[in-house]
Amino acid sequence: MRIGSEAHKVLFCRQFIDSYSEFDPAALPWPELDPAALYRSRTVPFWQEVRHTERRAGAIVAAFTGTISDPLVREAVKLQAHEEARHARLLAVMIERYGIDAPELPLEPLNPDLETGFIDFGFGECLDSFLGFGAFKFARQSGFLPDAMFDIFDLLMFEEARHIVFFINWMAWRERQHGRGALLRSANALRYYTRAIGRLVGTVRRGQKENGGRDFSATQASMFLDGFSFRTFVEECYRENAQRMAAFDPALLQPRFMPRLADAALAGLRLWSRMRPGLTRSTPPREGTPP
Repeated sequence: MRIGSEAHKVLFCRQFIDSYSEFDPAALPWPELDPAALYRSRTVPFWQEVRHTERRAGAIVAAFTGTISDPLVREAVKLQAHEEARHARLLAVMIERYGIDAPELPLEPLNPDLETGFIDFGFGECLDSFLGFGAFKFARQSGFLPDAMFDIFDLLMFEEARHIVFFINWMAWRERQHGRGALLRSANALRYYTRAIGRLVGTVRRGQKENGGRDFSATQASMFLDGFSFRTFVEECYRENAQRMAAFDPALLQPRFMPRLADAALAGLRLWSRMRPGLTRSTPPREGTPP
C-alpha cells in the first residue's frame, strides 16, 4: 500500500473509528481501596500534572478538528478529541472518588498555529506512550494499587496506543500531500521528536520543583524500584510497546523512533557490560526484547 494514498487514508481512519469503545468514566467498576492503598493513591505526586495534560490534549485536538477539510480525517480527529477529553473526565472521577489533592489547573493559551500544535502534541504522545507502557507494567507488577484500578487504566493505555498509530499514519499521509518523500519525512519527525524531548525534560523539572518529593516517600517509591534498573525499564518499555502495537493492522505505520532509541541504548549497555567483565551481568532479555 502506498503511503499517502487514498487507500492508506481510509485504512488508518477506519481502523481508528471502528476500534472506538464507548464507556462512561463515572460508571466504571471503581474498586473500594483499603486504607493502605488509599494512602498510596493520595501520595502519588503526578495526578495533577496528568489531569492537566489530558485536559490540554482534548483542547488541542478539538481546536484542530475545525481546520480539517477532509471529512473522514475530520471524523477520526474529532473522535480522538472526545477520547482525550474523556481521559481527563476519568481522572477527575478518580480524584474526586478517592479524595486526592489534585485541583484543576487553568489551561495555557493554545498555539495559534493549530496544525503545528496538533503535530507537537502527537509526537509528544508517541514519546510519552512508549515510556508510559513500561511504567504502567512496573506499577502493576509492584501491586501499588489493586488490579481493578489497573484494569480501568488499561483502557487509557489501549486508547493511547490507538492515538499514536493514527497520528503517525496521519502525519505520513499529510507529508505526502505536501510532496515530501521518506527522507524529508524522517528529518521532520526528528525535529519534532527533539522538541518533544525538550518539553518532557521541562515537565519533569517543573514537577520536581513544585512537588520536591515531599509527599511521595521513599517507602512508596521503593515498591516500584524492586528489581528496577535502567536496562530492565528500557526492556519493559520495548516489550510492552511491541505487544500493544501487535494489535494493529501490519499495513499501518507505527512509531519507530523510541523503539530504535531503545535498541541503541540496550546495545550500548551490552557493550559496556562486555568491557567491564567484573560487573554483574543483567538478566538476559526475555522473549520480545531486542537481542
